[in-house]
Amino acid sequence: METNIRMDIQTFVAQSIGRWRSQRSGHNLAFQHFEEVRSVVDIAARAADDADVIELCKNNGVDPALATSPFFMKWDAESDWDEDEKTTGSCLLVPVPDLKNTSRGQLLRSQGYAEKMPAVGEYRFTEEGMFVLVTPYEQAAAEERIWFATQNLRLRVSNILTSSGTGVLTTSFASEVRSLSQ
Repeated sequence: METNIRMDIQTFVAQSIGRWRSQRSGHNLAFQHFEEVRSVVDIAARAADDADVIELCKNNGVDPALATSPFFMKWDAESDWDEDEKTTGSCLLVPVPDLKNTSRGQLLRSQGYAEKMPAVGEYRFTEEGMFVLVTPYEQAAAEERIWFATQNLRLRVSNILTSSGTGVLTTSFASEVRSLSQ
């Protein structure tokens, strides 16, 4: 794998646009439960002047002119935990890069990952091009790491932490393959 990849939020979002088929393995440490989830995830660009983007920025006290590469994500998932139930959802995400250091910034979410409420996380890119997002919530915190192994293969590790950030409640690993035919 190539190292020292220059990654920024615009490149990351542009590479993420499309339909992804995801296979996720999750471990709920509190309940000592293992779960496999298969999902279809659609990621689409949104215009910076989209009314929903402007509203999400204003609701978080952010100047909409600072929004960069907003995108919309929706998913359909099936879990082996409850094979009769399908989970669907969607979320508007608005990156707001740091003006002094574009390898980091805030990510505004219309719906959070760990709790189903609007959320604001802090993101950064590592020297290897990995996207790292930490989002505090009322009852927990989420840490996500996403990187591209190839143009059409993303890998994602997610941890749900205690609100203090000292303990791991759940952890998961996902491989996401871009669907080349839609």
